Amino acid sequence: MKIICIGRNYLPHIKELGHAVPTEPTFFLKPDSAIVTRNRPFFLPDFSTHIDYEVELIYRICKVGKCIQPRFAHNYYDAIGLGVDFTARDLQKKCVENGDPWEISKSFDGSAIISQFIDKKEFSNLNQIHFQLNKNGQTVQEGNSADMLFSIDQIIAHVSRFITLKMGDIIYTGTPKGVGPVAINDRLEGWLEDRKMLNFRIK
Repeated sequence: MKIICIGRNYLPHIKELGHAVPTEPTFFLKPDSAIVTRNRPFFLPDFSTHIDYEVELIYRICKVGKCIQPRFAHNYYDAIGLGVDFTARDLQKKCVENGDPWEISKSFDGSAIISQFIDKKEFSNLNQIHFQLNKNGQTVQEGNSADMLFSIDQIIAHVSRFITLKMGDIIYTGTPKGVGPVAINDRLEGWLEDRKMLNFRIK
């Protein structure tokens, strides 16, 4: 099982970090050791002094596919959930400055929070899915699938040119503006439409 993460997929977030706007999806991978489920706590690592939350829509792949055409991509995922891509921002900044890969800042153990999944048939409009993240009771991020630079179908088509998608793979689709740091005892709550999908503490 793979975790495929899309970077720079919401224009306001790109601007808040001062990055260039991509012309095609940018992706990286997280290992299965990054996964945290069932609202277990996230433990701050000792190798970073600046860990940021990034809430994202996540999609579950339901069949094997390679070089998938965009018009067929909707057949390759069956459920949608919510995830948090924790990022060691201080390490990422150093990687960007040195022209190094991002994995050290993105793929560490525990960095991929994953909610339960909802069958995509339960959504009235897959192109208008609202989600948000609250930190200590205050909304810090809000997004909508309509605002993604690259839709899930475009992402599946692009990624499958390079990597075979398999059942159970998970795609993180990028984060909206409002990313910020977490500290010990913070509580994060994530909402997908009107459903609370995440509720966990930082330790």
